[in-house]
Amino acid sequence: MNVRRSNNKYYVYNLISLKDKKFYTGYTADLKDRLLRHARGEVSSTANRRPLKLVHYEYFINEKDAKAREVFLKSGFGRDNLKKALKRTLGEGENYKHV
Repeated sequence: MNVRRSNNKYYVYNLISLKDKKFYTGYTADLKDRLLRHARGEVSSTANRRPLKLVHYEYFINEKDAKAREVFLKSGFGRDNLKKALKRTLGEGENYKHV
């Protein structure tokens, strides 16, 4: 197997709003900074939906792979798969939506 080594890091992450029970799926090269920006209300799409909780993230060494995964997780099929994978984390009786 030939794996190209790189210092590049890309993350796809999923937050849940504790306020409105909706998912947010995002992509970033700096997960820690991005989560801090969400927490401070500096991300317009989640500013009014705080507090937020990180429930899932994935790490990639290839940017195109990370972006493709983000698109997939935002699709109906991807979103449904994620909810099934996180059913115990989310609580089986909860009704979470995706934005």
